[in-house]
Amino acid sequence: MKSKYLIPTIFAVISVFTVSCGKKSDKNKNSDEFLEAQSQLSKEIKDLAYRVPPPSEIPYLLQATGADFNHSLINDKNKADSYISESDRLAINLGVYTADIGYLSSYEKAQELIDYLNVCKKMADKIGVSNSFDKDLLDKFEANISNKDTLASLLNAAVKKTDQFLKEGSRSQLGALVVTGGFVESLYIATGIVKTYPKNMIPDDARNAILTPLMQVIINQKQSVSQVVQMLSDVDQEGLVPDFLASIKDLEASYQKLDISQKIKDNKGSLALSDKTLVDITEKIEKLRSKIVL
Repeated sequence: MKSKYLIPTIFAVISVFTVSCGKKSDKNKNSDEFLEAQSQLSKEIKDLAYRVPPPSEIPYLLQATGADFNHSLINDKNKADSYISESDRLAINLGVYTADIGYLSSYEKAQELIDYLNVCKKMADKIGVSNSFDKDLLDKFEANISNKDTLASLLNAAVKKTDQFLKEGSRSQLGALVVTGGFVESLYIATGIVKTYPKNMIPDDARNAILTPLMQVIINQKQSVSQVVQMLSDVDQEGLVPDFLASIKDLEASYQKLDISQKIKDNKGSLALSDKTLVDITEKIEKLRSKIVL
C-alpha cells in the first residue's frame, strides 16, 4: 500500500520551500529563516521516505493467501494495563494492538475487533493522542464492520494521525515506536502462521507450495525492515529505542543473508521458498516480539 501521493507531496513541499525562500535569497540565503525552511524541507522528505507497511497491509495480504485465522498469534488485550506505566512500552504495544486489529478486521472478527479498538483508545488517551482513537473512529468502525477495505483505511489513518501528532509534539521516538510495534506484530503473525502450519500431513514439496504465498509476503518485507532501522536511527536514542533498534538491525542482517533474488536468478527458486529458509528470521522476530509484549 505505498502512497500514491508520495511524488506529488514532495514536489509540493519543494514548491512551498522555493516560494517562501526565493524572495529572500537575493538578500541573505544564510538567514535564520532560510535555514529553518531548509531544515523543515529535509525533515518532510525524510518522513515521506519511510516505507513501512501500515498496520492493515500485511494482515490483509495474509488473508488474501487463504491462510486460516490463528487467534493464538495476537497479543492478549488484558495485558494492556501492564504497559501504561512506561511511555515507550505503551507506544510500541499500541502499535502491536493496531496490527492485531488489522488481522482481526481482515478476517471479520467483529466483536473482538471492537474490544481491541477500545483497548487502543484507552492506551491512546494515556499517551496523549486521544483524537486518534476517539468515539468517532469507533462509531465508524462499527458502521463499516463488514467492509474490510474501509476498516483498513480507518485503521491506517488513525495510526498515521498518531505518528504525526507525536512528531509535532517533539515525541518522534514514541511515534516511531508505534509504527515499529505494528510492523513487528504483523511479521510475527505472518511467520507464526508458517511455523504452525501442520507438518507430516502432506509431502514437504506440497506443503511448501501451499505456504509459498505466505513466505513471499514475509520475504518481501526486506526493504521495510531496513526502513524501520532508518526510522529508529533518526529519532532520539532514549528509553527503549536503542534496544529495539539493535534487535531490528539483527533482523535486517538475517534478511540480507536470504539473498532470494540471486537464488531465483540462479534457477534455485525452489530452494529459496521453504519454511526452513525462514527459521532464522522467525526466531529473531519471536525474540523481539517477546521483549515487546512481555
